[in-house]
Amino acid sequence: MILQALAHYYERMLADPDIDVAPPGFEKKSIPFLIVIDSDGCFVNIRDTRVGNGRKKTGREFMVPQGAKKAAGIKANLLWDNPQYVLGAPKIGCQAEKDLKRAEKSQAAFVERIDNIFDRRIDNVGLQAVNRFFEEDNMSLIFEHELWPEIWQSNANLTFLLEGESGLIVQDGDLVRQIVNCLEPIGDTQVCAVTGVEDTPAILHTAIKGVWGAQTAGANIVSFNKESFCSFNRWKQQGLNAPIGKKCEFAYTTALNTMLAKESRQRMQVGDSSTVFWAQEKHPFEEDFACFLAEPSKGEEADYGKIRSLLNAVKSGVRPSEDEMEFYVLGLAPNAARISIRFWYEGSIRDMKEKIVQHFEDIEIVRASYDKEFFSLFQLLVSVATEGKADKIPPNQGGDVARAVMVGTGYPRTLFAGAIRRCKAEQKVTRIRAAIIKGFLVRDARLRGITTKEVQMALDTTNESRGYVLGRLFAVLEKIQEEAHKPAKIGKTIRDTYFSAATSNPLVTFKRLQDLAIHHLAKIRKSGRNTVWLDKLMQEVVAKIPASGVSTIISLEDQGRFAIGYYHQRQDFFKTKEDETKGE
Repeated sequence: MILQALAHYYERMLADPDIDVAPPGFEKKSIPFLIVIDSDGCFVNIRDTRVGNGRKKTGREFMVPQGAKKAAGIKANLLWDNPQYVLGAPKIGCQAEKDLKRAEKSQAAFVERIDNIFDRRIDNVGLQAVNRFFEEDNMSLIFEHELWPEIWQSNANLTFLLEGESGLIVQDGDLVRQIVNCLEPIGDTQVCAVTGVEDTPAILHTAIKGVWGAQTAGANIVSFNKESFCSFNRWKQQGLNAPIGKKCEFAYTTALNTMLAKESRQRMQVGDSSTVFWAQEKHPFEEDFACFLAEPSKGEEADYGKIRSLLNAVKSGVRPSEDEMEFYVLGLAPNAARISIRFWYEGSIRDMKEKIVQHFEDIEIVRASYDKEFFSLFQLLVSVATEGKADKIPPNQGGDVARAVMVGTGYPRTLFAGAIRRCKAEQKVTRIRAAIIKGFLVRDARLRGITTKEVQMALDTTNESRGYVLGRLFAVLEKIQEEAHKPAKIGKTIRDTYFSAATSNPLVTFKRLQDLAIHHLAKIRKSGRNTVWLDKLMQEVVAKIPASGVSTIISLEDQGRFAIGYYHQRQDFFKTKEDETKGE
């Protein structure tokens, strides 16, 4: 289904005049330098297409015939390639006799490829000029050009431009048609496993590029490069083990590479998963999807307006009929020379919208006025990673979280445990970690059919869960300590010292903290300030502790409720500033 959906998306892009996608048999390739020749094949100049400065210079992209997969041996591209193939120049630092012979063979393969594809009698000025260029063999003029050292050192791609023309020779309409005709099935055909149409099976599939962490040369989804992977006692080799027609192979790889390109707005990074998404037909949701879950690009502000509009639209129940259209999300991650499928979602746009809204409602939690409204998936993952570094996000966690959001399953327990662990390690509960913990508890209770009330978005004074009450009590005791040290600014509170211990061994820790609170309250009274509201609040919270008292240890779920109770109570303190006579 994945390859079929990608192939259909390619057909959709090809039919859309607003989308610049490579036609069958072609690809977009950076060509930094163009060899300008006249109609007689004589060298005229080298044109530099690069833009930028210094090492950041990048060549302009052109539509050229799809390149050969050069895993090993000599394989030439059609009318474009590196200096070894186009000019017969060995790579820099390779001047041994074997290297010179290899370069000579590479150029011969380049010329032979042109002859095999095109009839030399074809009435095309550009192609005839290229043929004369190789017949004249005037490479020395190129090697003397001032740009040659840069071309040689960078092993840059080259192609031909006819003097006085604006388009590349290979982009001429007659040549394009002849290239496309070469895509017709040649030799033995099989039924394509994806389309069900007779076609020549693709032996080697085009590399998929743009997957974060994968090899720069690209990797494959479909690949058989070891005997143990092959069928029928190694009778079927490489792509023949999963026969996919050349046309379908070109379609799905082109669609995927187009969406994975840096400038694409149909990709986002979720942990180690490079994620692409598309709809069955053109739909605004295709452009908005990244706004809901992805981290905004550098220099861009998150568009919370679109998220609010989505929440309101789903809650109102008024949605367009187009929302029944199919929507696809594919998560890819590196795996040596292959690409792993981290997750695959296939459903309606309506269903996806509902799942996204449910996700935001589950992790919604009280916040300060200056806090961001919503969190991206990347922010959730980074918040539980060691040192807050993206490269320390646990493997598979990105895919597990994305799947939970899009399918509506429970958030991974590793995310929940990670949030608690970071709270204890740093001795503080941040809003984003509180949101993760709250989301896990709420969703877990709903999926398990538990009807008792779980944690709410803000302070819930009726919640008598052991963990939640202890979290509230810890916040109250910290507030008493802060009030005792006014007007001087306290540098370190009980949270900085006892938070981890209070969640791991509450029985011993809270006895110590309550003894400290007695001294802190006495200090407040001695300063002439009223402690009635603090006494009253502490007694109110203590009264909710179960009759069995404070336990020696508490479960992981109760540790999560502890963090939420503490966060809720602290936010309630910050909500409004009231005087010391509160509660009298």
